[in-house]
Amino acid sequence: MQFEVWAPQAEQVTLHIRGAEDEQGTTRALSRDPYRGEGWWSGQTEAVDGTRYGFAIDGGPVLPDPRSRRQPEGPDGLSAVVDHKRYEWRSSGPGRGLVGAVLYELHVGTYTKEGTLDAAAGRLGDLADLGVTHVELMPLCPMPGRHGWGYDGVAPWAVHEPYGGPEALKRFVDSAHDHGLGVVLDVVHNHLGPSGNHLPAFGPYFTDTHHTPWGSAINLDAPGSDEVRAYLIGSALAWLRDYRIDGLRLDAVHELHDRRALPFLEELSAAVDALAEELGRPLFLIGESDLGDPRVITPRSAGGLGLHAQWNDDVHHSVHAAVTGERRGYYGDFARQPMAALAKTLTHGFFHDGTYSTFRGRHHGRPLDRSAVPAHRLLAYTQTHDQVGNRAQGERLGALVGPGLLACAATLVLTGPFTPMLFMGEEWAASTPWQYFTDHTDAALADAVRKGRRREFAAHGWAEADVPDPQDPATRERSCLNWEERETGHHARVLAWYRELIALRRARPDLQEPDLAAVKVAYDERARWIAYRRGDLRVAVNLSDVPVSIPLGRPVARLLAAWEPVELPGRDGVLTVPAESCVIAVAP
Repeated sequence: MQFEVWAPQAEQVTLHIRGAEDEQGTTRALSRDPYRGEGWWSGQTEAVDGTRYGFAIDGGPVLPDPRSRRQPEGPDGLSAVVDHKRYEWRSSGPGRGLVGAVLYELHVGTYTKEGTLDAAAGRLGDLADLGVTHVELMPLCPMPGRHGWGYDGVAPWAVHEPYGGPEALKRFVDSAHDHGLGVVLDVVHNHLGPSGNHLPAFGPYFTDTHHTPWGSAINLDAPGSDEVRAYLIGSALAWLRDYRIDGLRLDAVHELHDRRALPFLEELSAAVDALAEELGRPLFLIGESDLGDPRVITPRSAGGLGLHAQWNDDVHHSVHAAVTGERRGYYGDFARQPMAALAKTLTHGFFHDGTYSTFRGRHHGRPLDRSAVPAHRLLAYTQTHDQVGNRAQGERLGALVGPGLLACAATLVLTGPFTPMLFMGEEWAASTPWQYFTDHTDAALADAVRKGRRREFAAHGWAEADVPDPQDPATRERSCLNWEERETGHHARVLAWYRELIALRRARPDLQEPDLAAVKVAYDERARWIAYRRGDLRVAVNLSDVPVSIPLGRPVARLLAAWEPVELPGRDGVLTVPAESCVIAVAP
């Protein structure tokens, strides 16, 4: 087997290898590889699936392979060889693209009490019954300890061992495809976690030219960045090829600092499109972007970066501000006139499209060309891991408003023009919070994270005792879904509403129409209602605590769905909608 590693500043590289029955292991010096490129070292030796190995640079400690496919002993242990050909795939379908999709974001460690990929796979039938099309997994790369959000991961080619490792991910994907579900994986290219990150020992993977909230930036444009970019692109393609993942969600692309003429994201999107053509199935990239810049999702042929979609926090912020009345932080821009903010995002995609943002203290964003960008390229949601977990106590929307307003929020997303995404448990108004938790094995780092979290929220008026300790195992346990509550009380009613909305979206082509300019909206700021037209469909949402009369403009043939019972409007087309309720109707 060929072992190779990029270590451009090394004078000597040694391979340490240990078989299953070889406790001491053996070592051998690697040679510079002129065929692989400058800075590469390689050598051949016998190895099989599961063989442990690592590299020592210039006589230093043995470190895991930067391209490790498995870390059975955690981020600091030896790597293990993974023979991807050993797994016998059951499902070989054509894959699922984004058009017409409904995504479902889940965290493997809290989706079930067991916190494994196999346990999560056992619940995929519930998601198929719900009607979603894709499961979006939060990051799976190795991280310290057993439990964490995944954004402090290292070894971006490997699968966290406590989740089940590489084979468990393949079983999960196989099971998802058997249920007709696509799989999206959240990957982090903008930083690596502070514990177990050994990349700096091998080469210039990071640069002080730029800085991020997590420290030095990934080196995308300084000397040595050619190999760093190839490293990240290779990792992305490996998830799509070796694990048959259907798409990737790219974390915080606005923190990928890159001044080169060919941006990293454009290079990555070209590589993914080429792999899709090679494999004969759709593959896609979804960016998390805070830029308000349409170029992120504009095709490369039109001068854009070529990502296939992006998260759109403007939709979340406008819905959240409208249903909760929150005004702090970034909600302030949306809360001044929440119905108007909803109307703008539903028809123009971005709320901030060159407008002044009081939160940022400057103008922000750029207009979206509605004639060129289909609405499905923007993802809409009422809750995500960020928007729930980054609250001090991890409250879900259901802890802030009643079932009626939850139903209204769901309606705005699931009948709106964008690709909808749900956050696990949202569909039944889960009572469990989703809090920030870690399992750092470094005591000093654990204490710094704990104090930093409390200090952050103390600045906003929270008492330290009210901010959960991220290192306390109970914080993760509180965040695990309680599946038993789905069938009781208002949870069952909310679940039935989500199922009805998703089925309606699938059955009605008007709800998948990609033309943003075709969405027509009316609203009353004071009365707190909004109504919009999607082809022959009429959607009316009343966020006030009293019934309101909403003029739909044309006669209504029949009602398709309503949270509370309503009567058909008369010839005047005026519909009376109960308090905190919503209606979907169809015109003749």
